[in-house]
Amino acid sequence: MEKILEVKNLRVSFDTYSGEVQAVRGVEFDLNKGETLAIVGESGSGKSVTTKALMRLLPEPHGYIKDGQILFEGDDLAKKTPKQMQKIRGKDMSMIFQDPMTSLNPTMKVGAQIMEGLIKHQKMGKTQAKKRAIELLELVQIPNPHERINQYPHQFSGGMRQRVVIAIALACNPKVLIADEPTTALDVTIQAEILDLMKDIQKKTDTSIIFITHDLGVVANIADRVAVMYAGKIVEVGTVDDVFYNPKHPYTWGLLGSMPTLDSEEEELFAIPGTPPDLLHPPKGDAFAPRNKFALEIDFHEQPPMYPVPGSETHFAATWLLHEYAPEVEIPASVKRRMKDISKSSDSGEGEKQ
Repeated sequence: MEKILEVKNLRVSFDTYSGEVQAVRGVEFDLNKGETLAIVGESGSGKSVTTKALMRLLPEPHGYIKDGQILFEGDDLAKKTPKQMQKIRGKDMSMIFQDPMTSLNPTMKVGAQIMEGLIKHQKMGKTQAKKRAIELLELVQIPNPHERINQYPHQFSGGMRQRVVIAIALACNPKVLIADEPTTALDVTIQAEILDLMKDIQKKTDTSIIFITHDLGVVANIADRVAVMYAGKIVEVGTVDDVFYNPKHPYTWGLLGSMPTLDSEEEELFAIPGTPPDLLHPPKGDAFAPRNKFALEIDFHEQPPMYPVPGSETHFAATWLLHEYAPEVEIPASVKRRMKDISKSSDSGEGEKQ
């Protein structure tokens, strides 16, 4: 498959009064044309910082890319000037943020906000831009777009505002769309509608999507591949089936085990013990080791490399348990039960990708 984005050894730091916080520590991944890659992990794992770095939206000079490459169609975005990035943002790469109310200007009509990017990047006249804005509102399934184009954000519901934000992000037909937990602020029914909408739009536009979420249920429904992040590093990556049905990193086991499903017969919900490490002073070995009951002695001294999972060309995990001399470790029974529940949900159509 054709790669549209390659991230190599990305390191992002923040200078604080207490010292340097190493928020992203050597992240590497690819994004293929027309693919949806989900990046998952707990709050504070570095998901949003990674995507803000891709768009060069870090609060410089306090937040900055310390090292690495962000190759977009072979061109390194990490070396671009702010002025050069202004030509790329909105045109070639767009972002959908969590809260639509803070993403939209409350003093501007939604039509004017959609037209802004069209006039700037596509050099359209106002008449042409307005026509295209109406088409975009139709694309994101907002009823009566000819009337609603003249309304303000407060006249829309939360779900409709998120549709407007998606329309703005899609205005210039970007090649890469980054969605940073776009359904978090919405109720479950509206979440499902927005996810279906994004899948439908991707089919029509062949846009590549990076989807940030902490909700593994969302991942099963929308992604082609999954990257699991912990403490600023990617610890496992593979197809949805790789990660959901053959997880190899104990952190991924913990995420799957703590995922609620409608089919589960367990009364108690599993929780990963402990808290993520302080990235002011990152641990010497595997950052997950203090929370991992399967940790080996080496986990506390050396970071594991990214091992290929035997029998798969798409699945990799950074765990010493994949070393040839590591002891055999069984996936916990609670995680196996959760995987079985997820499989039943998928078979019944609930988790099946459209």
